[in-house]
Amino acid sequence: MDWNHYRFRSLWTLSAPAATVYGALERIEDYPLWWPQVREVTRLDDTSGVVTIRSLLPYDLTSTVREGRRDRETGVLEAGLSGDIDGWARWTVTGLGAHGCLAHYEQEVDVRKRLLRLLAVPARPVFRANHAMMMRAGRRGLAAYLEAV
Repeated sequence: MDWNHYRFRSLWTLSAPAATVYGALERIEDYPLWWPQVREVTRLDDTSGVVTIRSLLPYDLTSTVREGRRDRETGVLEAGLSGDIDGWARWTVTGLGAHGCLAHYEQEVDVRKRLLRLLAVPARPVFRANHAMMMRAGRRGLAAYLEAV
C-alpha cells in the first residue's frame, strides 16, 4: 500500500438548482468567499491557478490546478493538481428535480509535501479526518453562499 496515496469522495446535497451550483463550482477564484479552508486562489491564466488550502491541522497545501474536462451539460468539472498534492479532482453536479441538486466530489492524489510524507503511516487517519472536516465546511459554506446570492 502506498501510504501517500489518497482517494476521497464526498456527496453534497444542496437546495439550489444544478446550474447554479455548477456555476459557483466553476469559479475557483471565488472559493475563498465561501470555503474557509481555501485560503487563497491566484489565477495564472484562463485555465489554471495556484490554490492554497489549510484545514484544522497546522499546515498549508499549495498546488497548481489546471482545468481538465469542463462540461456544463453533464455537470462535470475536472482538474489536474500538481505541487504539494499531485493528481486530479472532479465535481459532478446532477439535478434532483424540485429538491435541488447533488454535487459529487471525487479526488485521487499523491501527497508530495515532505512533512506529510514522513507522517504518512501514523497520521493517515488524522489526515483523512482533516479532509472530511474540510469537505463538511465547504458544503455548509457553499449552501450559505448560494442562499445569499
